[in-house]
Amino acid sequence: MIACGMGIRKVGGRMDHNQSQRGANKRIAVLGAGAIGCSVGADMTRAGHDVCLIDQWPEHIDAMKSRELHVGMPEGDLDIKVTALHLCDVASLKKPFDIVFLTSKSPDSVWLTQFIKPHLAPTGVLVSLQNSLNDEWIAPIVGYQRDVASVVELAAQIVGPGHVKRRTGPTKAWFALGELHGRVTPRVEELAAILGAAGKTEVTSNIWGAKWSKLIVNTMSHAIAAILRGTDSDVAENPRLLELGTALGRECLQVGLALGYRIEPVFGLTAEDMMGAPDDMLRRILVTLCTHIGKHTNSFLQDMMKGRPSEVHYMNGLVAAKGREAGILTPFNDAITRMVKAIEKGEMTFGPEHLARLEGLVPSRRTVAAKVGIEV
Repeated sequence: MIACGMGIRKVGGRMDHNQSQRGANKRIAVLGAGAIGCSVGADMTRAGHDVCLIDQWPEHIDAMKSRELHVGMPEGDLDIKVTALHLCDVASLKKPFDIVFLTSKSPDSVWLTQFIKPHLAPTGVLVSLQNSLNDEWIAPIVGYQRDVASVVELAAQIVGPGHVKRRTGPTKAWFALGELHGRVTPRVEELAAILGAAGKTEVTSNIWGAKWSKLIVNTMSHAIAAILRGTDSDVAENPRLLELGTALGRECLQVGLALGYRIEPVFGLTAEDMMGAPDDMLRRILVTLCTHIGKHTNSFLQDMMKGRPSEVHYMNGLVAAKGREAGILTPFNDAITRMVKAIEKGEMTFGPEHLARLEGLVPSRRTVAAKVGIEV
């Protein structure tokens, strides 16, 4: 049985009138305004906040400048006029930002944080709305006191310039925010209220544990689904794929516990939901996420289909790197990372024909246990 924390408490769902007044005078930037950034940026703009969407894709910014941003959602489409800026436009800004929501992919985190730092107010804050553990390398740049971390449950993808398809709209999206030091402050509660325009928001005193919980889920499904050209839901629903995902998640869980992370319930789950045998808990959090987002092309597969590098080094690869730090073997995450990189380099294809190969990579639980000196 895994001991779980329960540092999360609800701040609110969608913002009511009183909540929407919090942060009304703040200058807000959404940096890396792709699918996630446009989704939350559009909702915050609709709620009346002063929001600038900033991105490095010229055609995308030009489309938003010349016409409305279109966000397709299950709850109904949203067409809204937004303030959109090219990276080069930022140099001419006269006033700094009070809040920056960083929504880029992990490989862009460091240089974008360095880019925006001069434009962040002295008392301003940067909020990483990203997967992985980006706050580990963001905080040293902007200062630990100016970095707030988050966990995000929002599925979306860019269809074209100025056009986003969102699988989880504001009534289904979920966010957890937390100070790196673990205290619940008025600042993080204000940020949660602002972000409440885009979904249900909660504040946690265990943001590092919550982020590791999300890393476990991403580790379990993203790479497998992408290699097989499927969806995360396929991993949750197919017993053969779920066994693969559980093996990956098991390694991630072992590394997290060895490093001292206190696993936190996420996606609206409770501590009671996280109780039971470790494999049961792993399957439960994956199924919960996939039930919420439905069949969706995940970010790994989106990147592969566009010929771009994925975030595998920041998920499965990160688990392997952290495992080496902790002295924990992660042979399956190592192998999965190598497979994804081979696909990205054009050295192998991706599709359902690789299922048997993936199954052959799953290490024997008894063999691994013997190597690390534990009983099974």
